[in-house]
Amino acid sequence: MRYLTSGESHGPQLTTIIEGLPAGIPLLAEDINEELSRRQKGYGRGRRMQIEKDTVQIVGGVRHGQTLGSPVGLVVENRDWKHWTKIMGIEPTDDAEIKRTVSRPRPGHADLNGGIKYGHRDMRNVLERSSARETTVRVAVGAVAKKLLAGLGIHIAGHVTEIGGVKAKERTTQSIEEIQSISEASPVRTLDELAEKTMMKAIDNAKEAGDSIGGVVEVIVEGMPVGVGSYVHYDRKLDAKIAAAIMSINAFKGVEFGIGFEAARKPGSEVHDEIAWNKEDGYVRKTNRLGGFEGGMTSGMPIVVRGVMKPIPTLYKPLKSVDIETKEEFSASIERSDSCAVPAACVVAENVVAFELAKELLDQFPADRYSDLKESIEQYRQTVKEF
Repeated sequence: MRYLTSGESHGPQLTTIIEGLPAGIPLLAEDINEELSRRQKGYGRGRRMQIEKDTVQIVGGVRHGQTLGSPVGLVVENRDWKHWTKIMGIEPTDDAEIKRTVSRPRPGHADLNGGIKYGHRDMRNVLERSSARETTVRVAVGAVAKKLLAGLGIHIAGHVTEIGGVKAKERTTQSIEEIQSISEASPVRTLDELAEKTMMKAIDNAKEAGDSIGGVVEVIVEGMPVGVGSYVHYDRKLDAKIAAAIMSINAFKGVEFGIGFEAARKPGSEVHDEIAWNKEDGYVRKTNRLGGFEGGMTSGMPIVVRGVMKPIPTLYKPLKSVDIETKEEFSASIERSDSCAVPAACVVAENVVAFELAKELLDQFPADRYSDLKESIEQYRQTVKEF
C-alpha cells in the first residue's frame, strides 16, 4: 500500500490517492471526517482552524460503503481558497501585487533551503507546500488505515506527555479506550488533569509573549500480532519505518520507543523484557521497556512510541533573517500561526503510525480481500499461540 498527496496550503484543495487497499473494508466519509475534526482541535491553535472546517470527499475506490480494491481518491477542499485564487492561480501573471512575492525566508522553515534547492526566488513556492496544512490529508489516509486495523482488533490511542517543559505524570496502565476518552476530553490531549491547567497556562504565556512552545506526544497501539516487520534487512524493520513516519511530521525532531533514551542510562538488566509463557496468551513479556519491538519486529506487547515536536518557528516576536534580494537583515514575516500545535500533532502522529502498521500487515498477509486478510491474521495468531 502507498499514497501520494498533492496540494498547497492556500490552493483549492488537498488531494491523496491510496493504492493497495483490500476490497471490502467498510468506509464512509464520516469515518475520515471524525479524524479530520480531531486534528483541528487543541488549545493553542491559530485562526485558520476557525476559517477551515475540514471535510473529505471520497472521489474513487469506494462504492456503497465499501472499498473496491481499486485506488481510493480523497479530496479536502480549502475553504479559504476564495481569498487566494489570484495569488495562487495557475495562469501566468506579471502583476507584482497579485504575485505577493516572498523574498524573506523565515528561520526554522523550509523557505531558504527549498528556494536554493528548486531555484525559487519567490519563497511562497516553498512555504505553500512545506506547510503543516499537508498533514490534513495524511490524517485522512490514517483514518482509512485505522478503519482497516480496527476490524483486525488493532486499536490506537495518543496523548500529550509534555508541553513547554510541563510534564504530565507518568502514564499508568490505562486501557486504549480510557486513553482515548480522557485525552479526547482534554483541551491539550493529556491524561493528567493537574498538568493540563499548567500546560494551558504555558501556552497562554507563550502567546502573550509572541512566542511558541513545543512538546512530546505518545502513541500506543494494542493488538498487533507478533513478528510483524523483519530483522532480515535494515529497510524492513518496522520500528525504523514508524520512526521515519514520526520524523516526517512537520516540526518533529526526535522519536523513541518504550523507555527510549533512558536506556542509555540503565544496565541491560533494567532495559530488556523477560519472556514468559502461559496457556491462554502464549509468549508474553513481563515488562514493555522496549515499546513492543525486538529486532525490528513486533513482540506482541503494546507499541509505545513518542515524538518530540519543536516550537513552531513562525513567531509574533520574529527572529532575524536576510532578504535574498537585498541581502539586508530583517525581522521575519508572519504567516498565520499557532502558539502551540502539540495537541493537534498528537492526532497526526496516531494516523501516520496507523498507516505504517496497516501497510506492513498488507505486505505480510494475503490482502486482496479484507475477509481474507482477517482470516489470515486470525490463523497466524493461533499459530503463534501454539508455537
